[in-house]
Amino acid sequence: MTQAFPLQWPNGRPRKPAARRGDAAFGKRSSDGWLKNLTLAQARDRLQGELDRFRVKSVVLSTNVELRLDGLPKSGQADPDDPGVALYFDLGGKPHVLACDTYRRVADNIAALAAHIEATRKIERLGVATAAEMFAGFQALPAPGSTPWWQVLGVQPSAAVAAIEAAFKRLARERHPDVAGGSHELMADLNRARDEGLQERARG
Repeated sequence: MTQAFPLQWPNGRPRKPAARRGDAAFGKRSSDGWLKNLTLAQARDRLQGELDRFRVKSVVLSTNVELRLDGLPKSGQADPDDPGVALYFDLGGKPHVLACDTYRRVADNIAALAAHIEATRKIERLGVATAAEMFAGFQALPAPGSTPWWQVLGVQPSAAVAAIEAAFKRLARERHPDVAGGSHELMADLNRARDEGLQERARG
């Protein structure tokens, strides 16, 4: 189950290194012309306003911002070291996730999600594609550990130890985070699958 806290970054989505995160211009202009940073509450309101215009269900905004029992952020918190945000929702009966860690502040990453959804709505009005079609590339991958070990390894449930190890070694060359297309999440799920398979063989 996806939780709002702590951050549950989507499986298979690469992270932006902290050194490459920047500042955003999602703030509000004050009466004297200065751009003020959005507060977390203002950013959440922007995002909620955009979500209200779509028929999405089961919305969870996952961040490293601690929440009160009523689901609102605890007051007086500094921005977490990891400002990433992930928005999980169902659209057309399918799970989707939008994630952003481009900016240094949680509020700015939330505002970026709101801006992305707003832009998608504008494109939809052109009549070329529906929102569901445009969000197709953001369908959520299964969480690590949810796929049976033999399916992850591409072997039969009755596979012998040698077959499990061979499949692991072959796939590790493709899924290691140092390889293009690989990631820590994919490698962790591969390790999990091998361990579960070997444990099952050991139990006989």
